[in-house]
Amino acid sequence: MAEPAAGAGTQEDVGERAPVGVIGGVGPLATAYFLQLVVSLTDAERDQDHLDMVVLNHATIPDRTAFVLGRSDEDPGPVLARDARRLEAFGVSFLVMPCNTAHYFTQQVLDAVRVPFVSIIDTTVAAAGERVAGLTTVGLLATAGTAASGVYQDAFAAHGVETLVPDDADQAVVSRIIYEQVKAGRPVDLEALRGVTARLVERGASVVILGCTELSVVAVDHGLLADPLYLDSMDQLARATIRRAGHRVRD
Repeated sequence: MAEPAAGAGTQEDVGERAPVGVIGGVGPLATAYFLQLVVSLTDAERDQDHLDMVVLNHATIPDRTAFVLGRSDEDPGPVLARDARRLEAFGVSFLVMPCNTAHYFTQQVLDAVRVPFVSIIDTTVAAAGERVAGLTTVGLLATAGTAASGVYQDAFAAHGVETLVPDDADQAVVSRIIYEQVKAGRPVDLEALRGVTARLVERGASVVILGCTELSVVAVDHGLLADPLYLDSMDQLARATIRRAGHRVRD
């Protein structure tokens, strides 16, 4: 009998693994889409082949962008840290957080727990380098908070890659799509989003990061990932989660 692939485990092993902990609700729709992605991307033939996950869908966590931009004194960091501890106490094997802006508070989460944390930022940066050989410049579509926090800029700079963000007018377009359309459950102005993307490409971006999980919702709903120009952070986190949990990603 052939040995299982490294990290894959047997079906019996998979059944005994501790669940994955998901710090969710940031935002609620993005969390739901993340769970859908994990299920659809897992190479599974039956219920028992899927990941066990514990999801804390904490929608009332203070607004991340408002705090990062100094528009609110309500600090989401301690709340995220407390949620991480709650999941750790449940017995999860590792944590994920399907929200890019919330990764500004990653250190507070790391300081609160002992279980590993899989970063959507690091996962996406690594995937971009694998997709484009000799990558030098990427574009970033994200919340104003993520753009201002520098989490992607710093992570890409560590690999010698420049990160381009939209100008003020285009960032306003992206913010409107995230907050007034996706989060509000309204139709998305896809052509406006494509226009922002085109202007980042004109400035030199060879890949454009969807660095907001609300934009990941747009990617799923409108098939944006059929265009190799886009690299979706939530898609990459879902794949990394599946692999880290010892399962296989569907081809």
